[in-house]
Amino acid sequence: MGREAYSILRRYCSRLAQQLRRLPEQQLLLLLAFFVGIGSGLAAVILKKFISFIAGLLTGWFDTPSDQFFLILYPGMGMLVSLLFVKYILRDDIGHGVTKVLEAISKNKSKIKGHNMWSSIFASSVTISSGGSVGAEAPIVYTGAAIGSNIARALGLPYKHITILLGCGASGAVAGIFKAPMAGILFTLEILLFNISMTSILPLLVSSVTATTVSYLCLGRDASFSSVVDHFAMGNIPYYVALGIFCGFVSLYFIRMTLSLEDRIKRIGNPFARWALCASALGLLVFVFPPLYGEGYSSLSYLLKGQPGLIMESSVFGPFHEKGWMIPVYFALVMIFKVFAMSFTNAGGGVGGTFGPTLIIGGLAGFIMSRVVNLFDFHYLPEANFVLAGMAGLMAGVMQAPMTAIFLIAEITGGYSLLMPLIIVSTISFATIRLFEPYSIYSKRLAKKGELITHDSDHSVLTLLKTSDLVESDFVPVQMKASLGDLVKVVAHSKRNLFPVIDSENVYQGVISLDRIREMMFDRDQYDKVFVYNLVKDAPAVVGIDERMESVMAKFDKTGAWNLPVVDSAGIYVGFVSKSKIFSSYRERLQDVSHD
Repeated sequence: MGREAYSILRRYCSRLAQQLRRLPEQQLLLLLAFFVGIGSGLAAVILKKFISFIAGLLTGWFDTPSDQFFLILYPGMGMLVSLLFVKYILRDDIGHGVTKVLEAISKNKSKIKGHNMWSSIFASSVTISSGGSVGAEAPIVYTGAAIGSNIARALGLPYKHITILLGCGASGAVAGIFKAPMAGILFTLEILLFNISMTSILPLLVSSVTATTVSYLCLGRDASFSSVVDHFAMGNIPYYVALGIFCGFVSLYFIRMTLSLEDRIKRIGNPFARWALCASALGLLVFVFPPLYGEGYSSLSYLLKGQPGLIMESSVFGPFHEKGWMIPVYFALVMIFKVFAMSFTNAGGGVGGTFGPTLIIGGLAGFIMSRVVNLFDFHYLPEANFVLAGMAGLMAGVMQAPMTAIFLIAEITGGYSLLMPLIIVSTISFATIRLFEPYSIYSKRLAKKGELITHDSDHSVLTLLKTSDLVESDFVPVQMKASLGDLVKVVAHSKRNLFPVIDSENVYQGVISLDRIREMMFDRDQYDKVFVYNLVKDAPAVVGIDERMESVMAKFDKTGAWNLPVVDSAGIYVGFVSKSKIFSSYRERLQDVSHD
């Protein structure tokens, strides 16, 4: 009975897919974007509800201060559950969700595995609700992108449509979790997609608005952060400029320290040894600095309400919370160690992102600067304004997405009264970090490996081309010890004017061109006197079978050649790659990546 029902369902879905594919392209994309928006919006709601539910189970029974001791143990427990789930059930790496989405676009034709539509929700919920010091935003972006990608693949859509719907899922995820439709669209445009046209923005808009509506219906219309902000004062512009520069340098610290810490910890081969180290270190940090427990958004709420002392009261620094200068010193330490806590969580087996920690550290940076100025008592700065501006500044620096930063903070605070300070701080932070770091935290690792598709269409198309797919094998090889007579026989049956030379084990030795032997071919007296090893020459360059296309094109440009030999890692001759075939494939791929 079950098999029959499954078979009927499959046939129904197949017929539905055929009917949908008959729709005009733009109508189909808009319709699918609507459903992707519903899916990613619901995923965002489920994630937030799940985190809240598990956190309630873990901490809802606390009655005495001594119960707070469990807050030191919980993060490690959550990391362990996540580690076991990923290692033994999924058997797949689902960490660093935004980077994984970029990798899917760059290397896997925008295809994301089906389990990513739910696995990141479970693993990140367990990690964050138990106190892991990471954010839920990157996992939900991965989930939304997976929803879009898998819907497109189920309908057999081409690469460019899969990529657009992947972007729709990511847009909807950001819009749904923050109730911020503009931020969702801009996040996808600035961080994920390249070379996108105005017609392709419409599906992103549909998905973002739909996901936001779903979030409103399920979670209410309240803004993510509510605070009373002062009106923008022209006299504070120099301080906003200074905050932008400060956020730029904090962003540089954030990116480089995070990547360095995670790389060092991952050198520990045993995953359980990594977990033990990271769980112990994170527990110690949470004991000393309780704001490092979990996402940390509650601390931002206290800062926006002007109650930083309440955050300190539960820590070992509690007795000093009334001493003026101890407050900015304490939060400076929290800001520094938040990067460590986040890195320990991710490297130790937890699943979460850097999006949330970026907002936390940015808010702390804005608070520290404004509180220090206010303590000197020569100019008053509205601390809530600077907390929000700092959040935007660090987003602009760490993610290198200033437009997303500006509109996200404006939307999650329920108004645009701080638009000018947000623009100033985000722009200057972005400009500052670009002097030292050309890549965002999401793209830096991919860029190092040359696997990043950027907003440069030429680079993105070359990234999609693979040398192994372009090898031509109709060049007839000749043996190194063969005579000129043997070579002439090969020439007679070849349509090419280049002849690769190999040894008895098929290892590439060089090439012989037709021009090289043209005159000798008609002198039969030379046939048994001249051998291939007398004629062979080195090619202008040799290409590896797995070599990046950017490197291959650089060799063509440098040598001026039209054909270059290709070898594998052991030096075995594979074939030739030609400039003309690369150009032909380039034109085909350019059609694929142009999202018009």
